[in-house]
Amino acid sequence: MTSADFRVEANHPMAGRFLPAQGEQQYFVRDRALAVAMAAKSFTKPSGEIRVVHVPTGEVVFRKADSGRAEFSDEP
Repeated sequence: MTSADFRVEANHPMAGRFLPAQGEQQYFVRDRALAVAMAAKSFTKPSGEIRVVHVPTGEVVFRKADSGRAEFSDEP
């Protein structure tokens, strides 16, 4: 493990233009704002979730769940 303070993680591989490498399930970052921006702008499978975790405490500081967009829903 690195000396980074924040971990951007997902339960499926992530993709996004701000990630250093595509297809990973976790990235380690020193800056909280950068970690949240990376998570907010990244994507994973529709049923997936992306989180930013403060490594020393284990606290989830940001969570991006499935958006449940209306055009993909069966409900009217």
